[in-house]
Amino acid sequence: MIELRSVVKKFGSFTAVDGLSLTIPRGQFFGFLGPNGAGKTTTIKMLTGLYEPTAGACLINGHDVRRRPLEAKRSFGYVPDQPYLYEKLSGREFLYFVGGLFEIPTATIRERIEELVERFELQRFIDKRAEEYSQGMRQRIVLSSALLHDPLVLIIDEPLVGLDPRSARLVKDTLKQKTREGTTVFMSTHLLEIVEELCDRIAIIKDGRLIHDETQTAARTFNGQLEAIFLELTK
Repeated sequence: MIELRSVVKKFGSFTAVDGLSLTIPRGQFFGFLGPNGAGKTTTIKMLTGLYEPTAGACLINGHDVRRRPLEAKRSFGYVPDQPYLYEKLSGREFLYFVGGLFEIPTATIRERIEELVERFELQRFIDKRAEEYSQGMRQRIVLSSALLHDPLVLIIDEPLVGLDPRSARLVKDTLKQKTREGTTVFMSTHLLEIVEELCDRIAIIKDGRLIHDETQTAARTFNGQLEAIFLELTK
């Protein structure tokens, strides 16, 4: 569902991502790890079409993000590390706006918004303007907008920023359920305990290069050792 083919991204003489190749299949919960400045967010911005690779290709559901951007973008939902909303719109109005961008019929948008309001317990603030929202409220609305068109792939940068424990549990349970339904989740985060809890597979990059790729199985799990692995590989 996600494929990175020898992807390179340069900013002048600086190489942020250096020949990164990954294939992530349908239904996998994938954790993308690395120290600050390793190239994680740059990789995500190439996957989502916000940056164009200097070399190589990013494919989502078989669509090249650069050459077939509309087809690719219909296939995924994106949650950035800083959730952006239009301050004068309510959460409900923002979700209707996003649904319109994806050309979802109005009746379907209404049904899906009600489902998401229930799932993420948005009832208290869904009709308030975004300028009144806390960070955690914004995060839940943006995640709802990413799920609104029922994407095959979710790309998420730090999904639990600003969430209280109950909201974090709602998000974690939802993401895990989506992978059981066949959605591919690509998650970048610094919270290693969340990765151990949720992810089927991890990759670690350093200086823009892949240095570790490991899959959890019933016979082989991280078993609380991910922090030690990460620190050893990235020192």
